[in-house]
Order: sequence, then structure tokens, then C-alpha cells
Amino acid sequence: MAADSMEIDDALYSRQRYVLGDTAMQKMAQSHVFLSGVGGLGVEIAKNIILAGVKALTVHDTKQCTKWDLGTNFFIHEDDIISQRNRAEATLHHIAELNPYVHVAASTVPLDESIDLSFLKQYQCVILTEVSLSLQKKINDFCHAQQPPIKSNPGIVTCLENHPHRLETGQFLTFREVNGMSCLNGTTHQITVVSPYSFSIGNTSDMEPYLHGGIAVQVKTPKMFYFERLEKQLTNPMCLIADFIKPEAPLQIHVAMLALNHFEENFGRMPNIGCSQDAEEMLKIAMSISETLESKPQVNGDIVKWLSRTARGFLAPLAAAVGGVASQEVLKAVTGKFSPLQQWLYIDMLDIVTPLEKMGSEEFLPRGDRYDALRACIGESLCQKLHDLNVFLVGCGAIGCEMLKNFALLGVGTGQDKGLVTITDPDLIEKSNLNRQFLFRPHHIQKPKSYTAAEATLNINPCLKIDSYINKVCPATENTYSDEFYTKQDVIVTALDNVEARRYIDSRCVANLRPLIDSGTMGTKGHTEVVVPHLTESYNSHRDPPEEEIPFCTLKSFPAAIEHTIQWARDKFESLFSHKPSLFNKFWQTYPSAEEVLQRMKSGESLEGCFHVIKTLSRRPRNWTQCVELARVKFEKYFSHKALQLLHSFPLDTRLKDGSLFWQSPKRPPFPVKFDFNDPLHYDFIVSAAKLLATVYCVPFTEQDLSEETILKITSSVEVPEFRPSNKVVQTDETARKPDHIPVSSEDERNAVFQLEKSILSNEALQNDLEMKPLAFEKDDDSNGHVDFITAASNLRAKMYNIEPADRFKTKRIAGKIIPAIATATAAVSGLVALELIKVVGGYPADAYKNCFLNLAIPIMVFTETAKVRRTEIRNGISFTIWDRWTIYGKEDFTLLDFINAVREKYGIEPTMVVQGVKMLYVPVMPGHIKRLKLTMQKLVKPSADKKYVDLTVSFAPETDGDEDLPGPPVRYYFVQEDN
Repeated sequence: MAADSMEIDDALYSRQRYVLGDTAMQKMAQSHVFLSGVGGLGVEIAKNIILAGVKALTVHDTKQCTKWDLGTNFFIHEDDIISQRNRAEATLHHIAELNPYVHVAASTVPLDESIDLSFLKQYQCVILTEVSLSLQKKINDFCHAQQPPIKSNPGIVTCLENHPHRLETGQFLTFREVNGMSCLNGTTHQITVVSPYSFSIGNTSDMEPYLHGGIAVQVKTPKMFYFERLEKQLTNPMCLIADFIKPEAPLQIHVAMLALNHFEENFGRMPNIGCSQDAEEMLKIAMSISETLESKPQVNGDIVKWLSRTARGFLAPLAAAVGGVASQEVLKAVTGKFSPLQQWLYIDMLDIVTPLEKMGSEEFLPRGDRYDALRACIGESLCQKLHDLNVFLVGCGAIGCEMLKNFALLGVGTGQDKGLVTITDPDLIEKSNLNRQFLFRPHHIQKPKSYTAAEATLNINPCLKIDSYINKVCPATENTYSDEFYTKQDVIVTALDNVEARRYIDSRCVANLRPLIDSGTMGTKGHTEVVVPHLTESYNSHRDPPEEEIPFCTLKSFPAAIEHTIQWARDKFESLFSHKPSLFNKFWQTYPSAEEVLQRMKSGESLEGCFHVIKTLSRRPRNWTQCVELARVKFEKYFSHKALQLLHSFPLDTRLKDGSLFWQSPKRPPFPVKFDFNDPLHYDFIVSAAKLLATVYCVPFTEQDLSEETILKITSSVEVPEFRPSNKVVQTDETARKPDHIPVSSEDERNAVFQLEKSILSNEALQNDLEMKPLAFEKDDDSNGHVDFITAASNLRAKMYNIEPADRFKTKRIAGKIIPAIATATAAVSGLVALELIKVVGGYPADAYKNCFLNLAIPIMVFTETAKVRRTEIRNGISFTIWDRWTIYGKEDFTLLDFINAVREKYGIEPTMVVQGVKMLYVPVMPGHIKRLKLTMQKLVKPSADKKYVDLTVSFAPETDGDEDLPGPPVRYYFVQEDN
């Protein structure tokens, strides 16, 4: 983002623009930020706000790099320690590399009680880490005294028909397109919610009668927030509660943190690692501090003790989580976008340290390596388990990059004899990735994500053992990662957008009894979920509601919102430039010559798809002029003839059987658009459509061809077909789906024979004529014209239906199904995942694990206990969970009947149905299935030579006739007895 011109580099910032909006982005690009303390937390914050795109960041630190920093700051390396470099200066180059638009400077001047703080006036936001409480108070007072101007960024949310309004009493709406009661249009009203689907706007009795239609638009009004000074908040803190299971925790942590500050001031040092005397001293300080607070909270001895024992340590994933939250607050401060945190957020990881109670203090003492800070928190034994860990990370995008950084700091996969990090991602790096995926740099663009991420991770921790692949993990690539591979993994971590891929990986984890940690983000929202064998439900145990599809008739004839016209334009792109060219090529690969096809058709043979292929061939443009002419004809068909046909089928005064008007909200009557070369929208459609047609039909064109003069000359001489009304039935049923196949009449077939014969005689069915170049929609390449075509086509259709148009930016998001994303949320989520990873590695009990949902915009962060695994009762005390798998060992002549008997003898219940995947092996009511009982399992299943077993699904007879069969757990059948 160039701060001088305020132009936003969409190729870099597109995903973040969809989160913050342009106004906030531009404010951010003018902001100067000061950050003191470049330890583990400071570097996390610096990373996130530089990726976001502030104008300038000054990083301040007075400490030299030490071995300790290698486990906390991912930008400090061994040579920085040898050179005794200042931490700010050592990290400066690395953080500056993250975003070339941000000016980064380092400061090493002492920041103490005697310093003149006037230098801070040049900054819009000041961030303090590793600063004494007394200095925090002084700087806080200085910042409060500056009274910076408060600005806001109003936005609009439109509630569409047939959706819950999701509004709250007291919010404001404006109205438009109300028929009858027209005085509402353009006015703003405060609402009172009546139900999820209705709200009151006050007295309307004096208005004219309501007829139909109308759109209500929410007006987001600015809200003023007031913050108390640090001095006052210390004694009466306003805290955000993150874990409602222990709502008292924030105040208890507040007291403990104050006690830690007092201890450091009193003794000039932090409490010693594992020192019980220091912990007792801190507990006394906490008791006296509690009395000075207005609410006089009860002191939690465990929190104080563990804070004392681990105060010198550093838990990098916790810093990542807190750093993500803090970074978002910085962005709020400089942009006025979203609601700020009021005023404290405390997160504790007592769940991690409490089970370590019985460990001796020597477990936590430093050993002179990069893991000393981590060891002080979790002990040597747990550190060693992390080093020996085999972990499979699926996805090296934003969360994946952050996870690899966490793995490097935790020493995951660095054991001498054990431990390995396996990563896979099939994607290449795009420029838009650089805004969030912090391991990548501009010179990495178009390189594989997994290989690049692995190399960058080794720069953080050279001891990491990492295997990187470019495989896609989904059912179609099932053989890539075998059950044997999954059983070698201690934990699987997913960092994917694709829900189906996540469901597939979850199913493999359940089948192979492997823990899974899943996470995801969308904008400022994020979630984490922990799946542990035998303890929790799985990812597949719950289903999100299906994504609502736009009805076919709405897309084809009755759009009511810009989303409908964008989807229509996207479908047109697929049809014109991808689907039809692909079918065309496939047809001519099957039938290599036009003469052969003609001969077969004349002999009465029906060739699938031949009518549409021959139609495409006969209309094929062969030069640039014909491409422009075809684009002009398409314009008339889409934006004029379509409207005239609909108004012919349904005149404006058409009424339904109940007497109501056909054309009323949400149906909008279309009006034909008359082509005007001087209208930029019309011109954009012609040029973008002609360029794409030329590309798929392999027609060359020059810059001169694209000139206005050339386009005007061609379009002026095009013979546009006249509109001829048709009596085709227009689909109005919202439940009807798009037909898979449109029948071809005998007259159409005869016409196809004639057209093909004509093309052959004209030498227009040669080998070159039988090839097209299908296009794959690519949203992030602005030079390819894909989004340009969709924007022009969508907005022309919107104009035809009197729908508010969308700019190219919004169109790109909807057409490309872009998920808004920002580095702050991904950093926070990855930190939370890594914290749960430590618990999984430690084999913690069920109540230790926490799922999290967060929304940094509001802000809210909610921790919940994981869902306990459900047990399904079959009957007679026989039950199972999703983690149970029955096992049957067979032999070469083992029959299906033997298998059924073996299940009955071993588990006390007889199967009535046996299924392998989607293949029904035995269903008694199916014809011929009783005979299968005598067949061997080898013959029924037909395993490959190296297949040792097969997973089967069995069902059991219900207790009451008429009920459905009872499901059972998976049964793994081994073809031969295994040596055990």
C-alpha cells in the first residue's frame, strides 16, 4: 500500500481488504506505531502489524540476544548471539522483509523513569512489552493526555429476503424500494425486535397503505468508547471473561500478575524457577494486594504458585495467541474499525502445568540450550516428548506457516532418534499469500508452499527434521497416505479451508485412532477443535448447515440481489470459456475427423453432444473482428432479448391465481438495455468478452485491435439479430434444479448435418478448427480479464433488473468465493492449537482439553470443554463409540457365513447386513445375496495382493419389527491370522 497515493495493492492485501475495508486500510497506511520489547511476544505483534500494513513501525529494545531468545523469538539466530547484537537490531531486517510498504526502524535508547516521553507524540499507537509497571503507568498517563482524535468507519449490511434479520433492538435501518408507504424510502428508523424474522419501526398508521416489496438496510452508527487510566484500572479492572467455566479467573490472574510486578520491584529479579520460597513470598504479596482492590477477590494459590515457578519461562504458543489479540487492538486503535477490548484480557494455561505438580524442580531448570524458556514452563520430560513427536501438518497456508513457526520454537520433531514433521500442500505461492503467510517472501512467488515453508522453518530451528510434499489429501488421492502412514503419526494437525478434505482426514484419524487438532479462520473469526481417541467426539460428529444455493429460476430469470447477478455471470464464464470448450475438445478427441462424424450422422448414428459441438464449430470466430461481433451479439441476447422475452411471457400486469401481481418483491421486472458504445460498462463487456473469446478460439489480437477506434468501427457495422418471441416455458419453481440434459429435436439434428457439411465444404473443419483452449477461472491474475468480464456482465444484468451494482473488488470476492483473512486471527488460532498439542503429547485427561471460538473484532474469546465421546447402545449391554473397532481374523477359505458367525461368537450379536464402503456385500432382502453366504471373503472383497485387511460396516436386527437396523462399529477383517 503506497501511503503517499493511498492506492491499495490489491494483489497483496485483497483478503485483508475484505476484513477491514478500504477506509480502515488507508488510515492504517498513515499510522506510525511504537513497540517496546522485541522478545517472543513483541516479535509476534511486530509481525502481525507489519503484515497488516501500517505506515511505519519503530521497534525498541535495550537487551542483547541470548541463547534463551532462540526458543522465543523466531527471527533471532545463533550468529546474533555470537555477535552480541541488540534484539531490536537483530530482528529489524527480518520484520522489514515482511512488507516492503512499511518503514521499520530500530531504537536502542534506554526507556526508563527519567526519559522525556515527548518523542512518543509522533506515534498513533504505543505498545509496551517487558516494561515495568511503574513505567507503564507513566507512559499510559502521557498517552491519555494526548487525546487523539477518534474516528469511525460506518458500514452497511443488507438483510435479504427469507433470512433471519439478525438485528437487535435499538439498531437503525433505512428503507428503499418500498411500494406503497413510499414515505419510508430514504428515511432512517430505530427498530424494536419482535421475532427473529420481524421487527417494529414504530407508528405507521398515518402513512399510505403498504403494497409490496422493500429493502431494509442496516446503518452502522459510530460508538464512542471510554477508557480509564491504568492507575485506576489496576484496582478495579474491567476484564473480558474467556472461560465461563471459571469466570473468577481473570481477577485472580490480575492479582497474581500484580504480585509478580511487586516481587520484581522489591527484589530486583524474577522469582527463581521452581523455588517454593519465592512462591510463598509472592503469595503473601498477592494476599496484601487483594485487599487493595475494590472487589477484594479471593487469591488463587495455584495461579500464584505456578506463575512464580514459571515466571522466568516463556511459552511461545501462548505469546502467539496473545500477540494475535494485541495486534488486532493496535489495528483498531489506528483505524477506528471494530470494537476495542475493554480493558483487560487474561488467558491462563493452568491446564498444562497443573498435571506437572509431582515433577521435581530439576525438571524445569535451564540446561543452556534454546529450549530453556520452554523447559521452565513444562519441564524436560514434556520437552523431550515434543522433540520425539511425529506430526503430520496438512496445509501450509496462513495457519500452516504459523504452526511451523510454533513447531520450531517448541522443538517438535527434533529428537536424535525419533521425531519428524511431515507437511503437505499442493498449492503454489501467490502474491496475495504474502499478507498473511509470513514464511514467504516476494521471490518465493510461484514456488511450492510446502517446500518453501520447510526451508523457512529450518531457518528458525535448524535441528527440525521435516519432510515436505505437494500431495493433495482427499478421497481421490487415498493411496498417497496409507493407514500405515497415519498410525506412525502421533498427531495430525489440519490447516485447511476445504471442509470436505477436513472431514476426510478426520475419518482417517478415527479409523487409525490418531489425535487430530483442527482449526480455521474467516476474517477476524477463528476456531480450534481437539479430537482425542476414546475421549472426545470427532470433527465429523457435527455438521454445519449446508450452504444455501441460489434457486435455478432465480439465477436464470428472477435475480433480486447483486449476488444473484454475479453468480449468473460466473456461470456464464464457466459455460462459455471452460465447459463448452472442454466438451468440444473431448468430442474431437473421440472422433478425430469431421468427415467421419458427418458419415456416422448421415447413417443415422446418434453421437452424444454432436449438436452443440457442430453449432460451436459453425459459429467459430476466426479473426478479431468476428470475436468482437460475437461479443456484441451476446450483449444483445443477454441484456435485451432476455428482458423482452420475459416481459413477453409475463407482461407487467400479469397476476397470479390469488390476484396478486406476478412482478412484486422479490421478483423484479427486467427492462432491455440499449447498447451504447459510450457507456463504459457496455464497452467493458464487449472488450472483455471479445478478448476471452479470442483466447479460447486461439485467435491472435494486438494492442491496436483493443483500441476504441477499432472496437467502435466493428460494433457499428454488426448486424444484430432482431428479437423474436418464443413460447418456451419459463421456470418459476424455486425448488426446480437446472436440467442435466436438454433434448435435441430431429430438426436440430438435420440442421447439424447441414451445418457440418457446410463447414467441411468451406474448409472450416480442419484439424486446427477442431481445437479450443478452455480457461480455468483465476481470480488473482488481474491481467487475464476473467474478473473484468464477470464484473461487466454482472453489472449489466443488475442494470437490466434495477439492482444496485457492485464494484470490481466486491465482485471478485463473491465470484472467487474469497474467504476474508487477516494475520492477527491466524496467529491467535495457531497459538491455541499449539497449546492443545502440548496437552495431547502429554496424554492429558479429557477435562484438560479446550476448544475455542474467537472473534477479534467484537472482541470475544470463548473456551469450552471438548464434547465427550458418545456411546451408542446396540442391545443387551453391547455398546460402542466412534473410536471402537471390532476385529475378526480369518483364513484363506473363510466364507461370509464364517465371518457372520465369528462376529456373533466374539461380540455376542449377529450381523444382518455387511457393507464395504458403498458396496453391499450382504443384504438378505437383495436378490441372490443368500447365496453369497457360501462365498469366501477373498472372492467377495477381491483384495489387492498386498492388502492385509478390509474395513467393513455391519448392522444388526432391531429389537422390534419395523424399526430400522441398528448400526455397529467398523469391523476390520484380516484375511489371515496376524503373528502377534
